[in-house]
Amino acid sequence: MTPHALAQSVAILTTILAVAGIGYFLAALIAARIFLSQRRKPLAAFAPGVSILKSLKGLDPGMIDAFRSHCRQTYAGEYELLFGVSSLSDPAVKAVQQLQAEFPTLSIKLIECPQRLGTNGKVSTLIQLVPHARHNFLLINDSDITVSPRYLERVMACFAPQAEPYANPAQQVGLVTALYRGRAHHTLASTLEALGIATDFQAGVLLSKWIEGGLHYGLGSTLAVSRNALEKGGGLEVLVDHLADDYELGARISAAGYRVVLSAEVVETNIAAYGIRGFLDHQLRWARTVRDARPWGYAGLIFTHGLCWALLNLLASGASPLSLWLLGLSFCLRLALAMTVGAEVLSDRQVLPSLWLLPLRDLVAMGVWVAGFAGNTIVWRGERFLLKNGKLENTGR
Repeated sequence: MTPHALAQSVAILTTILAVAGIGYFLAALIAARIFLSQRRKPLAAFAPGVSILKSLKGLDPGMIDAFRSHCRQTYAGEYELLFGVSSLSDPAVKAVQQLQAEFPTLSIKLIECPQRLGTNGKVSTLIQLVPHARHNFLLINDSDITVSPRYLERVMACFAPQAEPYANPAQQVGLVTALYRGRAHHTLASTLEALGIATDFQAGVLLSKWIEGGLHYGLGSTLAVSRNALEKGGGLEVLVDHLADDYELGARISAAGYRVVLSAEVVETNIAAYGIRGFLDHQLRWARTVRDARPWGYAGLIFTHGLCWALLNLLASGASPLSLWLLGLSFCLRLALAMTVGAEVLSDRQVLPSLWLLPLRDLVAMGVWVAGFAGNTIVWRGERFLLKNGKLENTGR
C-alpha cells in the first residue's frame, strides 16, 4: 500500500470512528436526561432496618469524616454500622473508636476479622462481618465514601414494593447501587481521575442502564442487598477471589432473577493524591478489570473516544473541512456531556473548573484503553496480581 493510500485509509477509518463517537455522545446525553427525569419521582415511604458493613485496612485521608456522614442520617428506620479489620493493631481502629465516642447512641461495632479466605481481603472481611449483622438488609460501601443525610432514605426506598411502577412487578429489587463523584486532592493525576469519573465512567453507567433496560452489575460506592437476594446470588463467599466483587455481586443477583436498581443518591469518594505512576497503575487496574468482566463492552469503548478520533482525523485528513466540522461537533458534544453528567447529574463542583483538562484526560484514557488489551497483570494495594476470569492470582511484588 502506497503512503497516499495508507493516509486515505486512516482518514476514512478515523472519520467513521469520529462519527460513531458523536453518536455515543448523543446517546449518553439522552440516557443522562432520562435518569434526571426518573429521579425526580417522589420516594416511597419504606425504611427497613439495615446493617452497614465496612471493611477497613489502614487510615486514609478524610476517612473519619466519611464515617461521620453515615452517622448523621435522617432515617426513619433502624441502622447499625459494623467495621471489620483484619487486626486490632490496624490504624483504622482508632478512627472507629473515636466515632463510637462521638456517637454513643448509635450502634457502632468494631469486629476483628482475622481470617484470610481468599485473595480479595475486603471480601474476606465482609464475609466475617455478616454473621454479626442484625438486619435483613445489608449495605456495603467503600471506606472512603461520603454520603448525604438522606443517603439511607433514598437507597432503601428503592426496595419498596412498586417503587418503580414502570418496572416488571414480577421481579423484586435485589440490589441497589449508586453513582459517585470523586474528590480530587491537589495533583494533576488526581484531578484527571476525578474528571474521568464524572464525565466518562458515570456517563457509561447511565448509557448501559438505558440500552440494556436496567443495570446488571453493582458499583462499589453502594451495594445495598436483601439477605434473600444475596443468598440466591451465591453469597459473598463466591466473590472471595474476584477483583471486581461489586460488579460480580450485581451480575449474580441479576442472573438470579432480581432487579438491580440505581438510586437517586450520589455519593462521593476520595481520590488519592496520586503521582503519575500510581495514577496509571490505578487506571490500568480499572481498564483490565472492565475488560475481564465485560470483554465485548470493553471493546465497544472504542466508540467512546470520539474527541480523540476527531483529533486524529484532523491530522490524517490534513485539516479538511469535514475534519474541522467533526472536531467542532465532537468537542461541543463532549463538553455538553461532561457538564450534563458531571455538573447536573453528579453535582460535582470540580468539573467546570477542570474542563480545560478534558482533551488531555481523553487522550490519556485512550492510551490506557489500548494498554488494557496488552496483558492481565494489575497492581492493587502495592501487590501484583494476575487477573484471569475475574479472579486474582498473587504474583508477588
